[in-house]
Amino acid sequence: MSPTETTDATKTEANKKDVKREISVEIPAAEVARETEAQIQRYQKSARLPGFRAGHVPASIIKQRFGDGLKNDVAEALIPKYFRREAEKLGLIPVSQPRVTDLHIPDLNTHDGEPLTFKATFEVLPEIQVEGYKDLRADKPEIAVTDEEVEQALAGLREQHASYTTVEGRPLAEGDFAQASMDGKPKDAAVAEAAKSNPVHVNPVHMDEVLIEIGGKNTVPEFSQNLTGASAGDERTFDVVYPEDTQDKRLAGKTFVYTVKVNGIKQKSLPELNDDFAKELGDFTSLDQVRKQIRENIDAEKRHTAEREAKDKLVAELVKRNDFAVPESLVDRQIDLRLERGLRALAAQGMKMEDLKKMDLPRLRAGQREQAVQDVKSSLLLERIADLEKIEVSNEEVNRELEALARQSKQTSEAVRARLTEDGGLDRIRMRIRSEKTLEFLYHQSA
Repeated sequence: MSPTETTDATKTEANKKDVKREISVEIPAAEVARETEAQIQRYQKSARLPGFRAGHVPASIIKQRFGDGLKNDVAEALIPKYFRREAEKLGLIPVSQPRVTDLHIPDLNTHDGEPLTFKATFEVLPEIQVEGYKDLRADKPEIAVTDEEVEQALAGLREQHASYTTVEGRPLAEGDFAQASMDGKPKDAAVAEAAKSNPVHVNPVHMDEVLIEIGGKNTVPEFSQNLTGASAGDERTFDVVYPEDTQDKRLAGKTFVYTVKVNGIKQKSLPELNDDFAKELGDFTSLDQVRKQIRENIDAEKRHTAEREAKDKLVAELVKRNDFAVPESLVDRQIDLRLERGLRALAAQGMKMEDLKKMDLPRLRAGQREQAVQDVKSSLLLERIADLEKIEVSNEEVNRELEALARQSKQTSEAVRARLTEDGGLDRIRMRIRSEKTLEFLYHQSA
């Protein structure tokens, strides 16, 4: 009997719309016998049994002493190879590891010529008949930069070049800056307890060196109220009640208790807006040149943002127009990638490893699922469009990306290539570039 795919009519029809497949595989008895003999020889080389010289344990004794292990080794050696062979014969490309069921391994002590048989359930990529992508239309708003935006950016540059001088002999007053260290933690016992199991949401606050502007428009009012009149060396403890509409949702509706120590008092001085200030900023000779550069930078940033948002909308509309099942294995991988990026970002922000380990990962995974499904769908759709439009990635494009990565990591491009080739990263780079080129095609053809 030759390997065959499950032929149940109902299951076959369902599989056309689904991404799960099940195949039945039969490994010929002769192949099982050959592999069994090879495994027995391997056991004979390493087996150390009383009464037998090393390498001379009879096959019958090996079968008797190591029967279960021997059968498992035969199965592990043969199943992957024959599974791949049968999937290829049926034109199926698995995207997940197969789940093996109904495994029958013949008795190794008999010679009745039984085959090894099993069923394998796995996922494949969906058949996507992408529709409507040529009809997509992108938002392309008019870009304008106002004089007010330029002056705001210039004021920001001025703030960045502010100088601070120490004030002595008096307490903090409106407009001063408290040079301080502070600690803050949730006051509510339930919130504090929740922080232990899920610190990302209500992390305690600790800062060794911070400048707090007394009466500043961005300063939490309680800080200004409680620190006004404090002198260098004073310590103040007070509550801060964050309103429900606080921008940082981790703090919204919560009460924190802060202990702030004033280490010094500073006054801020801003540089004058003139040509001398322009020269301090770089290769400029006048303030007008600075304003011109600022305007060009804002314009470029607005255009980049508008294009990115338009492309996001294009992809969202593309996914909306094309409904299809996605392999759970691909969704799980995307969730893993999203969580890995998020955890790396938290670690870079200073979150301790012990706090990261306390996080509720199952809940976080569930929270990432919906977006992960969208990510997988958009990736598959863009890949399909790239096939239809014959969009390819040249070796030169990949090399430019490798050179950029090499500069960032301060390695040679050869070393980066070797590392990425080993872990499959080179293919991922090529796929990402292809996806970006396809999205660029959709954006420009939508005009």
